[in-house]
Amino acid sequence: MEVKKFIENYKEAFGEKAELPLVFWYSDRAIRQIEKIGGCFFKGLKDVRAGKIISLDANNMGCGGGKFYTGFTDMPEHVPHFVSAKEKYKQTPELVRDYIRDLDIPSATGKFLHFARLDQIEDFQLVEGILFLATPDILSGLTTWAYFDNNDREAVTALFGSGCCSVVTQTVIENRKNGKSTFIGFFDPSVRPWFESNLLSYTIPMSRFKVMYHTMKNCCLFDTPAWGKIKERINQSDLNC
Repeated sequence: MEVKKFIENYKEAFGEKAELPLVFWYSDRAIRQIEKIGGCFFKGLKDVRAGKIISLDANNMGCGGGKFYTGFTDMPEHVPHFVSAKEKYKQTPELVRDYIRDLDIPSATGKFLHFARLDQIEDFQLVEGILFLATPDILSGLTTWAYFDNNDREAVTALFGSGCCSVVTQTVIENRKNGKSTFIGFFDPSVRPWFESNLLSYTIPMSRFKVMYHTMKNCCLFDTPAWGKIKERINQSDLNC
């Protein structure tokens, strides 16, 4: 798999206006350390989308949930009550505890979690997952591509979870078990203020991307009338509105 070749294919499929996806991975060495981010660490993706790499760890993440869902710490004691009573995302703290227990969040495999725009890396070797920030039209193309080579009902999923859980935790779990599911996210109201109102996240674990990389040019994204109309609309629209 070649990064440059995939970028060429992606731009050919979705057009020049389509934002390049982001990638994330763990390692023990910082690439670009940043100041502490208060609250949701997804605030830092503004820099990533602009072409800068960020290296996150337990010290520069200000959100306890973010540290937990990325595998850097154990669950803070206040999380079940906070998610239930403060955020009102679950009816009871017990539901939160049950959810987290069943999730079985893996520990970080490095001291740092890095995010980079795809054109800022040389290869896919360490990548855990690929994150697309997708409008409905782009999401249509991405999910149809994911369904192309299989009939699995879990080929595309939309699971409950925080932004960091739906992007990082679920993707890492799936990648570690060599799974095939992909994940739509950013339904969490706490993460949505940090992104445009017309974007959702779509994450492909590397275990799945290794197959999808080779199916892309055979699916509807190339040489079909229906997708041609959508691609034209994507490139006539203001994706930042």
